[in-house]
Formats: sequence, structure tokens, C-alpha cells
Amino acid sequence: MTTAKPRFSVPHPLVLLTGCVILAALASYVVPAGEFDRVVNEATGRTVVVAGTYQPVEATPVGFFDAMVALPQGMIEAGEVIFLVFLIGGAFSVVDETGAFRRGVTSLVRALGGRDLLVIPIVSLFFAAGGAVENMHEEIIPLIPVLIILTRRLGFTPIVALAMSIGAAVVGSAFSPINPFQVQIAQNLAELPLGSGGLFRGLFLILALAVWVGLTMRYAQRTRRATEDVEDTGDAGMEGNDWMIFAIIGAAFTILVIGLLRWGWGFNQLSAALFIMGVIIGLLARMGITGTAEAYVRGFQGMAYAALLIGFARAIFVVLENGRIVDTLVHGMFTPLESMPLLASSLGMIVAQALIHIPVPSVSGQAVLTMPLLVPLSDLLGLSRQVVVLAYQYGAGLCDMLTPTNGALFAMLAAAGVRYDDWIRFAIPLYLALIALGSLSIAIAIAIGL
Repeated sequence: MTTAKPRFSVPHPLVLLTGCVILAALASYVVPAGEFDRVVNEATGRTVVVAGTYQPVEATPVGFFDAMVALPQGMIEAGEVIFLVFLIGGAFSVVDETGAFRRGVTSLVRALGGRDLLVIPIVSLFFAAGGAVENMHEEIIPLIPVLIILTRRLGFTPIVALAMSIGAAVVGSAFSPINPFQVQIAQNLAELPLGSGGLFRGLFLILALAVWVGLTMRYAQRTRRATEDVEDTGDAGMEGNDWMIFAIIGAAFTILVIGLLRWGWGFNQLSAALFIMGVIIGLLARMGITGTAEAYVRGFQGMAYAALLIGFARAIFVVLENGRIVDTLVHGMFTPLESMPLLASSLGMIVAQALIHIPVPSVSGQAVLTMPLLVPLSDLLGLSRQVVVLAYQYGAGLCDMLTPTNGALFAMLAAAGVRYDDWIRFAIPLYLALIALGSLSIAIAIAIGL
């Protein structure tokens, strides 16, 4: 008689994130404290580091109690994102209670007939476009239950719902030629024309999406279960009012994109626009003011756990920052690149950016921290600044689908009922394939002098 080996189990997300907070506090006792000088960049209005100014500073180790205090501090610092998640959750709770989502899923399944696998590229392209245009991330959280309904109807596992939403959005963001929170910030800091190299990036974006969608479809086909007959669900297809609801959602997201790209909108403006969208849809569906408000409350309740995960993840950075060791970690990762050959140095930047994204899970924050350091280094090595931006995009951007300090990722895993270790087993092979594609992109960029 043989006994099965116990399966390795990742702790509960809140336990894991709290453990990371404590680990960050312990690191503040071991890692030397140090800081770069900082100035305000006139082009971006952001505070950036000054290359060559790293110096040791007085250590400020973070004790256990102060690490626990960082938890509410993390919630406060992530306040804009958390309110966005609450208000998106409330708005889409209203939409869900109209029944439009369920009827829309039923109509889509019927329309696909025997071509069910086509739902993966269709949905993936939508989320990839959101990632490429506006770095869609937290906005996906309340949509996960809808995608779970869709994938269940088609016999796919919940991992497929995550792959064609957050996975596709991350790929779109990391390979985007126009993402304002990644490539545009990085190009601005590198003093490159915005949108430069767009054709090159666009080509590799297409290739990256082909890789991601193709591998996701293969996984979906291998793990598919018996499908649920839509005729047995009792759901009718889309009705006249449903088309109007989806039109309002489409108009709202169009306004969001314009606001981000043209009007300088931030999280608070996005929250306000989506709140208005939910109210309009609730009134259109004749839910009344009270019914709409109650639907919002139910949406808020459903997003509470997601908000906690985002705040706990932010607390990790708070501890590292209070311990004054973030700059030390960045300095230690980039210094060895100075002595490497050109191609090795550029590929090393991908690795370094990926590692830095663990303690600094904000892609825009990572850009203002690392780009001012890498641009002078690239000039010294004779490396194109576009290559430095590419290395940042691939290293930091793609890491969003894996890093345990990404609270929004954990919120989506929780909403889908997927364990972190199960997601990692699925995502790592695809991640490595995309890193290989990104490395090829950098090698070609160096060869053609991009």
C-alpha cells in the first residue's frame, strides 16, 4: 500500500501577504539602508531618482508592531485603487442584477454553437486591448464572476477565465506601444518621443497575444469537462434592454480611455465615471433609486476581501520604504550590469526589473524608480534607450501575472476560486515563453539599432 505525498499548499492569501510584510520587516535589519537623491521631473511631474547619488543612510529597522501598523497604512496609500475596486464592484453588481450578463452569456454560447473555443480569442482580445490602452488591471476584479459563468457553460476550468482576462490584459500591457502607465512614462523619462518604436512593439504585441491565446486554447481543450446545455439553464437570450445596457457599458469604457489618454484622468475620475454608469443602468432597468443603492451595497460587500488583499500587498512596500532599503535593492540589482556584454546587460535588465517588481508592484512607480538609473547606464554601454524601455516593459509588466505582492491578482484568484499554486503551475510555462519572445525582441532591436 502506497501513501500519496502531501501536496504543497500555498497559505491563504492574507497569511501569505502578512508573511511578506513580516519578511520585509526582517529584511530591514539585514539589508543596509541607502537612498538616492530625488528631484521632480518637469516633463512628467513625477519625483524621480538621480543617477549616481546612491549613498548609505542611517538604518531605520522596522519592528513587528510597526510592521503591523503598515497594514492600515497600506490600505490608506492604496485608497484610490481600493475605492475604484469598490465602485466598479458596485456598478457591475447593478449590471449583474439586471440579468443582462447572464442572458448575454447564453446568447454568446448559442451563437458559437460547436465553435466554443473561439470564445477564448474573442474575450482575450477585449482584455488585451484594455491592457494595451489603459493598463486594465483592478477593473477586471468584478468581471471575474461573469467570466466564470461563461467558462462553466463551455466546460472550461476557472483558470481559463483568469487566463483570458488578467492574463491577456497583462500581455497587452507589457507589449503595448501606447500604455500610458508603462511605455509612455518610461519613454518620457528616457527622453524618447512618445510612441516611438510603435510599429516594432505592435508587431511583438501581436506575436505575444498569439502565443498566449494559442497556449490558453490548448490548455482549455485538454482540461475541458462536459458542457452545460444552455437550454437546461432556463436563461433566455438577450433582450432589447440588454443591448442598451451593453451600449452604456461600452460608452463608459470609451470615455474612460479618452479620459486616461487625453484628459489626464486618474483612479478617482475612473471611479466617478463608473459610479455614474452603474446608476444610469440601475434606473434604466427600473431598479429604482433604492434598488440600485442596495445593489451597490451588495457589490461593496463582494469587493471587501479584494480591497483587503490590495491594502495588505501595498503594506509590503510601506515596510520596505520605512526601512529605507528599496533603493539599496535597486542599486544592488543594477550595479552588476555595468560589467556585462551589451546583449547580456540588456537581458539582465529584464531579470532585474522582474525581481524589483516583487517589492515594487506598481509599474508606474517602478518606472520612475528605475528608468533614471538605467538611462545613464545604457548611454555608458552604448545601448539604445528604446532597448532599456523594452526591458522595463517585459520585466516589470509580465511579472504582474505572477508576483505574490500583487493584491489585485490575489483578489481575482479569490473571486475565481483558484489557488495561487494552481495558477502559478499554469502561468509559468506561458510566462517563460513570453520572456523568451521579449528577449528575442531585444536581440532584434539591438541588431537593427532601434
